[in-house]
Amino acid sequence: MSRSERLQRWREEEEESDEDDVVFLGAMLAALKRKKNKKKFRGSLPGRHNVPRDILGGHEKIYWDYFADKPVYNEKHFRRRYRMSRALFLRIVAAVEAHDEYFRQKADAVGRLGASAIQKVVAPFLMLAHGVSADFLDDSVRMGESTIIESFKHFVKAVVNIFSEEYLRAPNAQDTARFLAINKERGFPGMLGSIDCMHWRWEKCPVAWQGVYTGHKNGPTLILEAVASQDLWIWHAFFGLPGSFNDINVLRRSPLFDRVVSGTAPQVEYMVNGNKYTMGYYLADGIYPAWAPLVKAFRNLQGNKKVHFTTMQESYRKDVERAFGVLQSRFAMIRGPARWWSEDDLWYIMMCCVILHNMIIEDEREEDEDFNYCQEPACPVQNCQNCTIVCHVLSKLQVEI
Repeated sequence: MSRSERLQRWREEEEESDEDDVVFLGAMLAALKRKKNKKKFRGSLPGRHNVPRDILGGHEKIYWDYFADKPVYNEKHFRRRYRMSRALFLRIVAAVEAHDEYFRQKADAVGRLGASAIQKVVAPFLMLAHGVSADFLDDSVRMGESTIIESFKHFVKAVVNIFSEEYLRAPNAQDTARFLAINKERGFPGMLGSIDCMHWRWEKCPVAWQGVYTGHKNGPTLILEAVASQDLWIWHAFFGLPGSFNDINVLRRSPLFDRVVSGTAPQVEYMVNGNKYTMGYYLADGIYPAWAPLVKAFRNLQGNKKVHFTTMQESYRKDVERAFGVLQSRFAMIRGPARWWSEDDLWYIMMCCVILHNMIIEDEREEDEDFNYCQEPACPVQNCQNCTIVCHVLSKLQVEI
């Protein structure tokens, strides 16, 4: 065999070897992908303990305790433990069951029925309301820890997808008219709410990210910017920015004024000391910038008018602080540190809590006064000293800005 023939044969063998390497690498990648997608929990594995939880018995116990015609625990007990009325709870159960087939009761391979929709919703509610772990609920809802965590993630996503359009909406024309009427009675014509930020500590923040998410609070946090009205309804919720930001940085990235800039916000019109204004405003604390839609308290209190205005502004600005307090009181999970790894999971949890908070506010709202929604320029309280002083200072602020 000549030298050229041997060289040609060597090249052919090398090409075949390269093809074999490509096939081998492809097989390895496919095997790794299958291993990654393989479920961690499988039934009937050697050494795996099967817990006879009596899932149907757990459903019956929950039903007879709270949802029977003559339940063991009355409406007061249900309201204290689940933070809402029984009717509102059943409405949420029906909505998530219709939206996500995960909540529908199914049979396994041998025909045994699994957990019901009520069990799969009760567990997430108890985790949100009381801040307990998934394993703590095993003996009460009769579901395993991994199943409860899976139900929790499905639940918060279902609530956000179903109810966000209604309960996280921006104020429409009717809502804006209602704000103006209520706040006019309080002495702040043109006020749309109060704005502030809240920090939620992130215990499971990755070490590589902790420098970004750590600010003036102790440890890494995530920030919730919110606007609340007098009845504690949260009309604006912007969550997810790192805790190293301050309120100004959050506001500059917030979509709060997007509708005002685009011209799609409801028209606002009110009178202060005979002057007509067409831009609503929010009460804010001292860190916020001196923008026209933000009304802050005076720093140098010279004169009784400024002292009185600052007192009233600081009082009504606490609406959003009260909303944060009630939100954390209702849902202990966001009062304590966040013990989830994923930012997406934390976002869904916070938005779910805000939506449920607003649903409870709507369900329990009682308005005894019949407010005038016509936005008449005349002050409804004649010779009201508080209203006169506040309106005078507001007029000066609008002119200065």
